[in-house]
Amino acid sequence: MSQVVFLVHYHEIGLKGKNRSSFERRLVDNLKAALKDEQIEMVGRISGHVIVRMPGSSTQQQRERVYARVLATPGVARVSWCQCCELDPRQYCLAAWEELSKSGDFTSFKVHARRSNTVYPKTSLELNEEVGSYLCDRFPDKKVQMHDPDRTVVVYVIQGSVYVYVNSEQGVGGLPVGSAGKVISLISSGIDSPVASWRIMRRGAVVLGLHFSGRPQVADTSEWLVQDIIERLAPAAGFGRLYVVPFGDIQRRIAASVPADLLVLMYRRMMFSFACRLAKVENAKALVTGESLGQVASQTLENIMVTDECATLPVLRPLIGNDKREIMADAQRLGTLDISNEHAADCCTLFMPRTPETHCSLRKAHAAWEQFDHEAMLDEMMGLLEYRSFDCPAYAAPRALPHVHRELAPARFEMASVDSSATAEASDR
Repeated sequence: MSQVVFLVHYHEIGLKGKNRSSFERRLVDNLKAALKDEQIEMVGRISGHVIVRMPGSSTQQQRERVYARVLATPGVARVSWCQCCELDPRQYCLAAWEELSKSGDFTSFKVHARRSNTVYPKTSLELNEEVGSYLCDRFPDKKVQMHDPDRTVVVYVIQGSVYVYVNSEQGVGGLPVGSAGKVISLISSGIDSPVASWRIMRRGAVVLGLHFSGRPQVADTSEWLVQDIIERLAPAAGFGRLYVVPFGDIQRRIAASVPADLLVLMYRRMMFSFACRLAKVENAKALVTGESLGQVASQTLENIMVTDECATLPVLRPLIGNDKREIMADAQRLGTLDISNEHAADCCTLFMPRTPETHCSLRKAHAAWEQFDHEAMLDEMMGLLEYRSFDCPAYAAPRALPHVHRELAPARFEMASVDSSATAEASDR
């Protein structure tokens, strides 16, 4: 009797040599986290693949939902919707007929059979002939075509079972989250930074979001939109934690101290400086931003150099060569565009100059930087820090933060206070 399974193919993981098994285990753990709310019989490794097995009682809707989540998990190159059969010609030939029958209209097909080992006595060529002959008898009006057929029926013998499929869809690819360390992503509720975060997540990094809120100068709406964005990306299991800094009062004090045209650059220097401090606590290895070259005044080469000077870690900019239309297309595909299009006042709209500096020199930036006590402000921001953890199996939280911090309430608009002892206990965990 056959059973529905999803056969997960990977690409880059297979090139990792002796480290391949650790990448496979990480991918299995991430798939389990992504599917924790679904009815799954098992997720495990088999020869050169990962399988997700659905219970026989699962509905078509449940299967489609699981299939979509598996496709969205970094490290997954391709997913095949299979029937898993015993080593019985009657079973796998029937499965091949069923899969081809429900694959839609076609005029030509071929059979591609392979074995992962030689335990099964029939060769790949014999399997091709056996299944192909069976299908020709049942589809007498269809043409067998070896090159560029409309449909390919795959019959794959792996570890004592036969996996039969026609439909196979491309996944997001990349590497499993947790295989490339931690990064701090400066994330807003806008369009760009969520896409940048996802691109780095797809390369195997655990992403720790850092959001600079305009609170208390403006409402906290942007904080909730950022949480909605992270939850939309949750199937990738790549966000370990979201940190939020109420930045509004700090901005107000900076605005009273420096020339108006340099405000944005001073804000960004503070953000980069604070992100590097937080990275030390989290043992993160890089910063991530959603900057695109020349998109706004702060993203010219000169101004990027001014802000990067404050960073003690590499700054990754995965969108640096993309235009806005390309970024919006990615956001639409990820499902974050509608959230990002919701209006929310945040720190980016506070105390903004009418004519910001577009080509600032380091000398001019240094003079403005010394006009306010940035070190004291950074200490103050660490004391204001709030956070919310997400379900990421690869994320290991720091044993303790330098101070006791409030935890962002997971339920919308419930900013409940956490008493000091409870928060300290949570931080120690």
